[in-house]
Amino acid sequence: MSNPFQDQLLKAGLVTKKQVQKAQQDKGRNKKQQHAKKEIVVDENKIKAQKAAEEKAARDRELNKKKQEQARQKATSIEINQLIENNCLTRDENCEIAYNFEHDKKIKRIYINAEMKQKIIKGKLGIARIEGRYELVPEAVAEKIRQRNEKRVVIFNANETEQKKIENDPYADYQIPDDLIW
Repeated sequence: MSNPFQDQLLKAGLVTKKQVQKAQQDKGRNKKQQHAKKEIVVDENKIKAQKAAEEKAARDRELNKKKQEQARQKATSIEINQLIENNCLTRDENCEIAYNFEHDKKIKRIYINAEMKQKIIKGKLGIARIEGRYELVPEAVAEKIRQRNEKRVVIFNANETEQKKIENDPYADYQIPDDLIW
């Protein structure tokens, strides 16, 4: 199909056939170049969109990992609380001996009886923290709590650590008085 305007210019002798053909070729090239530019722009937009989607997916995965870790820690904390509540030794009015121990670089105190004190010293009982208070728990329970979260067991004298202390103790030759309470 030819352009009627070009036909009129040819009849009037103002342009030659070669000039008309060249103009049509230039017009075709311009259309192709414009079409190629649109494709490039579309491709760039697609690439940007894909990168944004990948970054969002990475952030979502990171956030999901954090949420899962928090949920796992919360479940572990609830499990430890149940272990302590179900297995703690009851202390009553007969517990008149103040037992001092260190926790978070502070001296804490609980009241126990003589039998409980000996069991703590021998490693048969441990002291565990639950919601800001301290409770006595049996050796097996203290070990379970330590496996789940070591920070929740305040004092637990395992036999292994006692033996290590005895081997490295420069005062091992000196006997400690029975009535010494700090």
